[in-house]
Amino acid sequence: MPRLPWRLAGPLLAAFISVPFILPLALPLLLRSAASASPLALSLHRLSWLPSPLTQTAPPPRAPTPPHPTALPQTPTRTPPRSPSPPPPAQTMAEDDDMAGETESGWCDVYDGGWVRDEEARPLYAPGTCPYVDEAYSCAANGRPDDGYTRWRWAPRHCSLPRFNATDFLTRLRGKRLMLVGDSMNRNQFESMLCILREALPDKSRMFETHGYRISKGRGYFVFKFADYDCTVEFVRSHFLVREGVRFNRQKNSNPILHIDRIDKTASRWKKADVLVFNTGHWWTHGKTARGKNYYKEGDTLYPQFDSTEAYRRALKTWARWIDKNMDPTASVVFYRGYSTAHFRGGDWDSGGSCNGETEPAFRGAIIDSYPLKMRIVEKAIGGMRFPVRLLNVTRLTNFRRDGHPSVYGKARNRKKVSRRKQDCSHWCLPGVPDAWNELIYASLVLEPNPITWKYR
Repeated sequence: MPRLPWRLAGPLLAAFISVPFILPLALPLLLRSAASASPLALSLHRLSWLPSPLTQTAPPPRAPTPPHPTALPQTPTRTPPRSPSPPPPAQTMAEDDDMAGETESGWCDVYDGGWVRDEEARPLYAPGTCPYVDEAYSCAANGRPDDGYTRWRWAPRHCSLPRFNATDFLTRLRGKRLMLVGDSMNRNQFESMLCILREALPDKSRMFETHGYRISKGRGYFVFKFADYDCTVEFVRSHFLVREGVRFNRQKNSNPILHIDRIDKTASRWKKADVLVFNTGHWWTHGKTARGKNYYKEGDTLYPQFDSTEAYRRALKTWARWIDKNMDPTASVVFYRGYSTAHFRGGDWDSGGSCNGETEPAFRGAIIDSYPLKMRIVEKAIGGMRFPVRLLNVTRLTNFRRDGHPSVYGKARNRKKVSRRKQDCSHWCLPGVPDAWNELIYASLVLEPNPITWKYR
């Protein structure tokens, strides 16, 4: 065997001895170079419209924002700012629909976003033109002088919603029943739905209430027929989704009670709907409901004192069990609309609270990232259901909109002086915030598969 030339022996020996010292120093540089060559994750969220059994990984915290279990699959598009700014460039309907649906990461939280001014496409219907907005929400007719609250559009941060198309919405509802069930906040949304769908009708007389009723606070059931589409949009009043009742004391005086383990008596109507939108929440925060004294009943037990939050939790379980037992996910879509934020200053609705004078959304402050315990209860209830309820989680979306309430303009100004002792800082002016809720319902029906028994795709 030939001998190694003596001139090579020195360098080889030096290299052999130095490897254990050089490699630990060079390894981090090599790994960093390899990492920079691979694409970075665009999002750590993996969220879906439907409750997902997959483990979700939260992004690095930027604020105490709660998890939202609902989202839309989407493609890369513009990123709307948090603060007011000019609207993004206009797009055609086809372009907007192509862009809506997914990001490069595959999913998008549509409730992570902000309100942007849109002078071209807002409002969806002109103030004072829709005959189905009752007096309590018709702020312009009641003398509100500004109209900026009608010109904001909700824009997700990392994706695009499909452009709202009332004609397409009605086509998807052809031959079906859309029903909103809940308190006056859902009546607020119901009136918005009627108004935005009415805009698609060339002949407005082809839409009518089947019994000839005019919308008012006192009536709890409405059915509006869209004759050209053979569909109906309905409202059923149910303050708690569980059954209200009365009890009689020894003096034969009647007192209200709430059966938290029995579904509301209007539930027989719910079964007949193809799309259901439920809500409850505001009635649990005041009066006899909040005090809980001789009010809540479970089975044969009338509780002398009971916590309203626990009663709310049990009531939602009652509702969830009813949905699981009575609704068919292959035939119906069920939404639960989350808690809608009130913006009282210096009190509550019955104690001097006010919101008068607000003309723009809030873009900073503690309320922006606040999240009520009731919404965590809702998320847990829906997460444990077999039926895939779609959570319309509008809580953070409405946190911004301190400007959207009727305040002192909730009543017709047909008298010389308007009482400012009680302002409405819970409900919403129309046109206004509830229009965005209905746009999110439309987006869900477009981007998520419809029940297999529906013919329209």
